[in-house]
Amino acid sequence: MRTLSHPRPADNPQESEPKDPEHLPAPVAVAWSMDPHRRRLYLQIAFGLASALVAILVLYLIRDFLGAFVLGAAIAFLIQPAIHRLTELGLPRIVAIGVIFIAIVAALAGIILLVVPLGISEVSQLQSQAPGLAAQAQHRISSLQGSPISIFGIDINLASSTEAVSAHLRDYLLGQFGNAVSIGLTALTTVLQILLMFIVAFLLALDAQSVRRVLRRLVPNDYRTDFDQIWRRVRRMLYAYVRGQIIVAGMIGILSGVACLLLGLPDAVALGLIAGITAIIPYLGPFLGAIPAVLVGLAGGPLKALLVALAYFVISNVILNFVYPKVMGDAVRLPPLLVIVALIAGFSWAGILGMFVAVPLAATLRILFDHIYPRLYEKRA
Repeated sequence: MRTLSHPRPADNPQESEPKDPEHLPAPVAVAWSMDPHRRRLYLQIAFGLASALVAILVLYLIRDFLGAFVLGAAIAFLIQPAIHRLTELGLPRIVAIGVIFIAIVAALAGIILLVVPLGISEVSQLQSQAPGLAAQAQHRISSLQGSPISIFGIDINLASSTEAVSAHLRDYLLGQFGNAVSIGLTALTTVLQILLMFIVAFLLALDAQSVRRVLRRLVPNDYRTDFDQIWRRVRRMLYAYVRGQIIVAGMIGILSGVACLLLGLPDAVALGLIAGITAIIPYLGPFLGAIPAVLVGLAGGPLKALLVALAYFVISNVILNFVYPKVMGDAVRLPPLLVIVALIAGFSWAGILGMFVAVPLAATLRILFDHIYPRLYEKRA
C-alpha cells in the first residue's frame, strides 16, 4: 500500500514551527527558557517597580500641595488607634472618624482662642512702645555712622553698610506686606491646603485597610510575608517616633511656660503652648517658638527680652542635645549623626516639610536594610 502524505510548504511563515531559544536574541532567549515561576516573579517585580515610579511621578506633579497630603496621611495614621478603640465600643467606623475630627477641630479652636488674644494684646503694646524703640535704634545707628569702629587697628566705617541694610530692609518689608492682594491669595491658599489636608486625612482613615491591601498586592507573592514583617516594624517605628516627638515637645513647652512665668511675662500658659507646638518641628521648632516670647519680653524692656531669649536658648539646647538624641535614638534606632544628616537632607529637599519626613524615611530605609542584608549575605548586618 502506498502511504499518503500531506506535504507542508517549507516557505510558508504562518505554518513554520517556533524558533528554538538559541536562535532568538539573548534577552528573549533567556526569558523563553526561564522557569515559568521565576519569569512570573520577575514580571511581578517589574510591575511593582513601575507602579512605584508612577507614584513618584504623581507626587512630583502635586508637589505644590504635597504638604497637605503628607500632613493628612500623618493625621490618618495617628488617629488609627483611637478609631480602633471607638469601633470596639460599637461605633461605625465613619462615625468614629467624625467624632475624632470634631475633637481635633475643637482642640485647634481652643488653641486659637488662647493664642490669638495674646498676639493682639502684645502687638498693641509693641505698637505703643515702637516709637521709643525705634528712636533708640536710630540713635545707635547714627552713632555708628558718625564714628568708624577700629578692629585690630583697622578702621571700619559702617555708614554705607547701615544705609544699605536700611534700604534693603525697607524694600523687603514693602514687597512682603505692601501688597494686600498677595496677602489675600496667600491666606486663601493656606485655607485650601488645610481643607485638603482634612479631606485626605478623612479618606485615608476611612480606607486605611484598603491602602495596605493595595500595597501588599503590588508585592510579588513570594515576598508578601517579608512585606508583612516590614510593615509591622515600620508602623511600630512611626508610632515610637511620634511618641518621642510629643515627649520632647511637651518638655520644651512646660519648661518654657515655667520660665516665662518666673520671668513675669503675661500669658505664660499661651507662650508655653506656642513653644510646645512649634517644638514638633525638628531642631528648628524650639527656636521658632522663642520668637513670640522674646517679642512679649521686648514689650517689657530690652533686658527682659534678653533674659527670655537666654532662657529659651538654654532650655532648647539642653533638650536637643541630651533628651532628643536619646528619645529619637530609641524610637528610630539611628545614630545621632545619621539623624542630623537626614534632617539636613530633608531641609535641603523640601524645607520644613522635608524635616518632618526625613527621620522616619531614614529609619524606614534602615529597617529595609536590616531585613534584606541577612537574607542576601546570610549574616547579621
